[in-house]
Amino acid sequence: MTMRKAVRAFIYALLALLSVVWLMPLWFVLINAVKSTRGFFSGEIWDLPEQFRIWENIRYAWVEANIGSGFLNSLLYGVVGAVFAILVAALAAFALSALELKGRMFWFLLIYSGTIFPVQMYLIPVFKMYAEAGLYDTRIGLILYYIAICIPFCLFVMRNYFMTFSKEVAEAARLDGCNDLGVFVRIYLPLAAAPVSVLFLFQFTYIWNELLFGMTLSRSADVRPLMAGLANMRGLYASSNIPALLTAALIASVPTLALFSVLQKNMMQGLTIVEKK
Repeated sequence: MTMRKAVRAFIYALLALLSVVWLMPLWFVLINAVKSTRGFFSGEIWDLPEQFRIWENIRYAWVEANIGSGFLNSLLYGVVGAVFAILVAALAAFALSALELKGRMFWFLLIYSGTIFPVQMYLIPVFKMYAEAGLYDTRIGLILYYIAICIPFCLFVMRNYFMTFSKEVAEAARLDGCNDLGVFVRIYLPLAAAPVSVLFLFQFTYIWNELLFGMTLSRSADVRPLMAGLANMRGLYASSNIPALLTAALIASVPTLALFSVLQKNMMQGLTIVEKK
């Protein structure tokens, strides 16, 4: 019994130490994001702020560094890209699991193969195609890319989830006069609220944090997503206004935290479903 208590105390102490180590970077960002530029460079980085300039830093990052435009762009890309990717994947998953299609496994493997290769190998072909098609440096071009890149994983989860549904339910709905689209909208989609919530969180977070294609497929500040704007801000202001840069990083973390808080009711159930699949 004593040994068990000692092991438990050691585990708790280790977890407490890891928590402190994990929270230290967050504490560094919080205490330095509220400082003035002069206060940051005149003292130690771990010193508490003498003056709170958080609103000035927010205004500087949002307006002068143009983070606001990137924030709104990423919000548009994240919401539209995730919603349409899940919708297309859910329709495809319904067709591959509930309808009598020829070569269903072939079509599933063909679409899912998009997750096999690293996304970096698509960079040059997509860039050339966008340049020739007039989609380079356009919002619609980035939205189309994000929808396409998110579909394979969404299809994988939704298809495997729909495979667990009893076909008798769909057949009974058809006997009552419901067509295939009605079965999907009225039966399959409402029952998939948990995995859809998790997929929306995953895909929105991926699009929100994506940097490589956001920088490659955009040039102007009106189109550039937030992470590309942060990278540009890091190059311009890293040595002159670090508090504003840290404030911009905090602004960038708000949507994903808010989204997790809103969707946490379905998170555990949805994650269990995704893990089983």
